[in-house]
Amino acid sequence: MPRRAAGFVGRTLWNEFRGIVADPVVRLLRRGPCALLLGCVACVGVIFFHAIAQYPVGATVVRVLGGVQGDLPLWLALLRTPVSLYVPALDLPVWAGLTSLFLAFALAELALGRARTLAVAYATTLAGTLAARVMIALGPGWWGLGLPPEAGRVLDTGPSAAVVGLFTYMAVTRRAPVLFTLTGGSMVWESIAVPNLAGREHLVAVGAAIVLAVVHGRLWRPPIRDLRRARECGPVPVPPARASDTE
Repeated sequence: MPRRAAGFVGRTLWNEFRGIVADPVVRLLRRGPCALLLGCVACVGVIFFHAIAQYPVGATVVRVLGGVQGDLPLWLALLRTPVSLYVPALDLPVWAGLTSLFLAFALAELALGRARTLAVAYATTLAGTLAARVMIALGPGWWGLGLPPEAGRVLDTGPSAAVVGLFTYMAVTRRAPVLFTLTGGSMVWESIAVPNLAGREHLVAVGAAIVLAVVHGRLWRPPIRDLRRARECGPVPVPPARASDTE
C-alpha cells in the first residue's frame, strides 16, 4: 500500500512537471523568444502605467483610461476593464508582483496559446469585476456575501485576478494538483486573513477559471461512444497499390 501511494504521488508530480514546466520549455526552445510576447507586454504595460501614475497629470490619465470602481456605470466599467489589467493596484507592491505576472502570462501563452490566454485572462478579470458589483448591490448581510456601499468607491484595478485565473486554468487543464492547491489555497487564505474586495474577486476568478477549464474539456473531449467505435473498427485498411503507381 505505501509503495502504491508513493508510486501514485511520483507519477502525479512527474506528469505535473511535464505539463507545467517541461512542455512549455520545449515549446519555448522551438518558437524562440517571440513565444513570451504576452508576458513581456503585460510587464511593460504595468511598469508604464505605474511610472506615469507618479505624476498628477499621469495619474488622471490612468484613472480615466483604466480606473474601475463598483459605482461606475456598467458600460464605462466594461470599457475600462481591458486597460485596468495593466493598472497596478494601490495596496500591492508593483515590483514584487511582476515575477508572478510574467510567469502566468508566459507559461499560459506557451501551454494554451496566445488567443486562449487572452480570453481566460479577460474573462476571469471581468468575472471578478461583475461579481463585485453584484456584492455591492446586495448590500451588507446576505450571509456575508454582500458588501457595503463604500466598497463601490474602492479602486478595482490590477492584473492579480488574471494571474490567479491563468494559474488555476492551467492547473485544471494540465491536471496539476500542486499548482491548483497553491493557487486556490493562497486565495482562500487571503480572503480569510484580509477580508477585502480583492480577496473576494480572486476567489471569483478561481471559480470562473475552473468553470472555463471544465467547459473547455467537455467541448473538446470526444464522446466515449466515438472512442469505442474507433476501437471496434480497428485500423483503417490501406488500398493495394496499383501497377501504374509502382512503375
